[in-house]
Amino acid sequence: MPQSKTALLLIDVQASFPSRDYWLESLAQAWRPKQRALLNAAQASDIPIVRILHEEPGSQGPFDPAVGLIRPLDGFDDKTAVTFHKRVHNAFSDTELGNWLRERDITQLAISGIRTEQCCETTARVASDLGFSVDFVSDATLTFPMTRNDITWSADDIKARTELVLEDRFARIISTQDLINEWQNTRE
Repeated sequence: MPQSKTALLLIDVQASFPSRDYWLESLAQAWRPKQRALLNAAQASDIPIVRILHEEPGSQGPFDPAVGLIRPLDGFDDKTAVTFHKRVHNAFSDTELGNWLRERDITQLAISGIRTEQCCETTARVASDLGFSVDFVSDATLTFPMTRNDITWSADDIKARTELVLEDRFARIISTQDLINEWQNTRE
């Protein structure tokens, strides 16, 4: 698909997350190079980058705009085509993202960001339901272990589950490097 029809969604890559008690810098360190490579490749290929920021006004936590953390995560303050602020898990329901994409005839979305199983997965599902083709760049998404009923699911377990439920239903699961290669081949 021509890149002029593609956009990269940079979901919730914001300074709010390191303030959360579940933040693990070791997982973030493994994710950062993938996210950075994807951003660099989108810029080199003239693919618009759409920044999505999550906010929870009045919560008095790290997602409350009054706290001052609703800004790009350090190292990811790249210029973007547009920024949308959302208050729900997906990037479409309470923003003008869908209209913005349609006005530019964008039909293909590459999804990256924080958290894999929450805002990234939910955005992929809604995007697919709205008729967009979705590339879920799983290794350019970040999540953290979660515990339920005394069972702890690792970040890798959560990513594997997300890939399972999205693949061939809502999205194509693709690695950062494979997507970068596709973008480069389309440029040549």
